[in-house]
Amino acid sequence: MKVRLRLIWLVAACLVVPALARAQDAGTEKLAGTLKKVADSGTLVLGYRESSIPFSFLNAVQQPVGYSVDLCREIADDVAAELGRESVTISLLPVTAENRIDKVSSGAVDLECGSTTNNTQRQKQVAFSPIIFIAGTKLLVPAASAIRSYRDLSGKTVVVTAGTTNDAAIRKLAEKQRLDIKIVTSPDHAQSMAMVANGKADAFATDDVLLAGFVATARDPGAFKVVGELLSFEPYGLMFRRDDPQFAAVVQRSFERIAITGRLAELYTRWFLKRLPDGDRMNMPMSPQLEAIFGALGAPD
Repeated sequence: MKVRLRLIWLVAACLVVPALARAQDAGTEKLAGTLKKVADSGTLVLGYRESSIPFSFLNAVQQPVGYSVDLCREIADDVAAELGRESVTISLLPVTAENRIDKVSSGAVDLECGSTTNNTQRQKQVAFSPIIFIAGTKLLVPAASAIRSYRDLSGKTVVVTAGTTNDAAIRKLAEKQRLDIKIVTSPDHAQSMAMVANGKADAFATDDVLLAGFVATARDPGAFKVVGELLSFEPYGLMFRRDDPQFAAVVQRSFERIAITGRLAELYTRWFLKRLPDGDRMNMPMSPQLEAIFGALGAPD
């Protein structure tokens, strides 16, 4: 119980929006930042991931779909309302784990719809929405592998996706535990998964929910398994530019709206409990910690 309460306090802290952002009212002030950019261009640029199931990925006809993509579309609706428009044009731009932060901070992407961990280091570069999911680093290995834990990784090759917090978590763990691990990187999650499938790596280290998505959608789900204890704490949020109080206020109000109306829980159910576009299921009920976060936003009990 103490661990659970501690986690709830940790994620609740990530929900805090600066008072300045909450006090701003873009409807009565001169537009600035992202809202002005969208007002001038008529377009909101969303960054999506190609293989972060079920948050942001390409469906059978190569269209970006997922839980995070749907959340971003809800925000787009509220941006349009804030600007007094019926709608805004949505432009979709692919991003990778390695370039996503730069794409947001440079202005190439207005809102990143992926599976990005909100931590203090990243907060120095970008801003985050309220928490949308809580994950943690685990290991994916072939079903026949003898690996059960990070303790079994000595002398093994572990692949991580470049630009992820999992990369840092595994390197820190290897150094602390003095494990002789060969750590290799790949550009994206799908390629990391392929390295394990092809025998080029003994394990793939990334967030447990993403690993569950890969197993659920694999041609042979029984060929892989997710093992080990959680090696990190990963609260996800949608990224947007820092120092943009008007847009931050719209994002916050949007989350409060979809929480209060039940839309937030509906989207969670759509992507984590119901069938995915390919017919598979994640079967991941909402954690008590995430329920507490959504409740703080106004979601009904």
